[in-house]
Amino acid sequence: MKPAMPLDEMTTAEKLQAMDEIWTDLQRVAEEIPSPVWHADVLAAREGRVREGRSHFSDWGAATSRIREKA
Repeated sequence: MKPAMPLDEMTTAEKLQAMDEIWTDLQRVAEEIPSPVWHADVLAAREGRVREGRSHFSDWGAATSRIREKA
């Protein structure tokens, strides 16, 4: 089933809002969504960079706010 969304008519802000709503809905059934095999390796590498002080995590709310400000 292909959802009927007028993507070519939506603003960036509207698209981000739609993505946020979809993400929120998917979180309700997170245990049903399989992680790809490579995901654990990527997460471990990112956590290593954080421990070494070469990177940092962003709060999801702060990250989406920054994205919306750029839109």
